[in-house]
Amino acid sequence: MKNFTYTANPSRVVFGVGALQYLAREIELLGARRALVLSTPEQEDSARRVADLLGDRAAGIFARAVMHVPIETAREARDEARRLGADCAVAIGGGSTTGLGKAIALLDAIAAPPLEGGAAARAAGAQRLGAPGQGLPILAIPTTYAGSEVTAIYGLTEGGVKKTGRDPRVLPRTVIYDPELTLTLPYAMTVTSAFNAIAHAAEGLYAPDANPVIGLMAEEGIRACAAALPALRADPKDLAARSDALYGAWLCGTVLGAITMGLHHKLCHTLGGSFNLPHAAAHTVILPHALAYNARAAEGAMSRVGRALGVKGEADPMAAPRALHDLARLYGAPTSLAAIGMPADGLDRAADLAASSPYPNPRPLERAALRALLQRAYDGAPPQA
Repeated sequence: MKNFTYTANPSRVVFGVGALQYLAREIELLGARRALVLSTPEQEDSARRVADLLGDRAAGIFARAVMHVPIETAREARDEARRLGADCAVAIGGGSTTGLGKAIALLDAIAAPPLEGGAAARAAGAQRLGAPGQGLPILAIPTTYAGSEVTAIYGLTEGGVKKTGRDPRVLPRTVIYDPELTLTLPYAMTVTSAFNAIAHAAEGLYAPDANPVIGLMAEEGIRACAAALPALRADPKDLAARSDALYGAWLCGTVLGAITMGLHHKLCHTLGGSFNLPHAAAHTVILPHALAYNARAAEGAMSRVGRALGVKGEADPMAAPRALHDLARLYGAPTSLAAIGMPADGLDRAADLAASSPYPNPRPLERAALRALLQRAYDGAPPQA
């Protein structure tokens, strides 16, 4: 066995049907007194439900989270938290809302005020949970399978470019996983969100800092997400299948939080931040093609992805990429960038952006090969090594 280093992210996870009932208890454990509730405009009703559960501990609601976290929205939310005297944030929703919470935490930490009043309470809560640094602590309540809630990765979009980074201060201190909250997730979004989760784990299997612990989580996460999809196609209200999918998403997100991202995530961040494509749908389209690009250089990882998917002929490194492309079509998910709003005249710029900065990837990044990958993804063609 090769040498490895594994660092576990210090977050508290409360998982189970009906787990939302423990929200007030978890806020108290954070040492917080006033929570700003975050959501997208579409999930404002959920935010109001959370505020009602919190009662006097709810400082207010900011229901303006949007995809890819524009810096202007992050600043507005940070200012609102300060105006209301909030000493924590509760983010209910998918990756957009969790991402907004992280942005507030980051901006708050960068310009942290003296430890008085609410800031002192935040510091006490951080010490209680052993969380690093200052910044507005976040409690995340995922309603999709995004996985962002268990990573210290943040993304901010400014001037049409999405930049990502890692900072332990943005890691949500507590995550409440309640499968009941995913019952209303539309089936189409269920599928793309599950593919998003699978992408996190797949890249974890060939990351340069992969390790045996993460490998186990990755395979189990892929298996759980993929296995839930047939049952959810038959009945989107199947609570057991929803629980399995959410469990898989937690594992896949944990993988993402522990490894260095490769080509797949670079492409998706480029497409999302620069062309405002829907995040989970972009992951769904790109994943088979990104894995195919790396297939010959990461045959062991492809075999493990195939095994987790239950693919026959898993020894063929292209079996897993082809299977994911076929599964997306089977479950009615988009398989082309054109179908999710990518402009054809943006493919060259996307290839330039993806090739412009070096980052770890099993196969060296070649601009011409990336451009060909993007063309196949735009056309919805099968993946090709």
